[in-house]
Amino acid sequence: MTQAYSIFTYKEELKLESGSSLKPIDIAYETYGSLNTDKSNAILICHALTGSSHVAQNKENPESGWWNDMVGPGKAIDTDHYFVICSNILGSCKGTTGPTHINPATKETYGLNFPIITIGDMVTIQKKLVEHLAIDNLYAVIGPSMGGMQALQWAIKYPSNISKCIVLASSASLSAQALAFGNIGRNAIISDKYFQAGGYKATDKPKQGLGIARMIGHLTYLSKESITQKFGRKLQEKERYGYNLDQEFQVESYLKHQGDKFVDQFDANTYLYLSKALSYFDLEKEYGSLKKAFEPIQARLLFISISSDWLYSTDQSKEMVRSCMNLNKDVSFCEVQSDYGHDAFLIEYEKFGSIIKPFLDSHHE
Repeated sequence: MTQAYSIFTYKEELKLESGSSLKPIDIAYETYGSLNTDKSNAILICHALTGSSHVAQNKENPESGWWNDMVGPGKAIDTDHYFVICSNILGSCKGTTGPTHINPATKETYGLNFPIITIGDMVTIQKKLVEHLAIDNLYAVIGPSMGGMQALQWAIKYPSNISKCIVLASSASLSAQALAFGNIGRNAIISDKYFQAGGYKATDKPKQGLGIARMIGHLTYLSKESITQKFGRKLQEKERYGYNLDQEFQVESYLKHQGDKFVDQFDANTYLYLSKALSYFDLEKEYGSLKKAFEPIQARLLFISISSDWLYSTDQSKEMVRSCMNLNKDVSFCEVQSDYGHDAFLIEYEKFGSIIKPFLDSHHE
């Protein structure tokens, strides 16, 4: 049954890939639709860097979810047919244990005493949640962006436990350019005078640094085409240059608005940890090659890229597809034509839904 925001506490010690451990772990999650009698219709949706478990609105929580147009009754991911689970990732500040949680050893928030985590750790704790829900096998795991990395890890780590894997606008590792942008964002936070080595107070947060990090990140989610079409070089509320150091262009005001809005919704330490986890993800490095990484996969695979996405390029998706084809995996690929850049999967839901729905519904019993 559809269930609004819930918490499952995993009480055993979890060994992390960094060598550290964590205990206990709260996992925030929401479910949508109903599990059928043989529990064969469960779909796990993995969210991106700053997302949450609230993927869609429901009667218990009418607030619009981050993928509201894709998930729900009669939609591409149809909750009249599928039981959808979306959990908040490990290390987040949206309910699952992360730097904002209380460290049981010190009775204070973890802050920078929180252990380094990886995409693999996130998937391990998601598996614990699925087991808690008494589901042995998932019909599908779906993820956009960093969520796509989680979906890949599911297919690799638990090959016999998922039937389908959908990877949207993602990659087997970040490019050097993406790594560089992530590093600049983290440095903006750390350099903020209010950061206080991660020990900042609720009343004095490193808002400027986090806002800059968000501005940088948000810029990477757009494309040259979308920025030009929306803003160009238009001035904000004036017709002439002011010949001063104020923000005068519309694109500047837009990015500032995105940064200002974000600092009230997210935690700076959390951003550092999740950004770092994203940078560590590298299937080729971890397994020796993409071929070796993908060898265990048994799921049917669907890769979707976006033509104007330079953060997770089509070439990166094609490289993964070629590796799967060389292994004779059941793999499909589609490039969505869009001017919206990386964020297209949040905007042009009809295009993505027309690809995802038939893939999910095929051979569905």
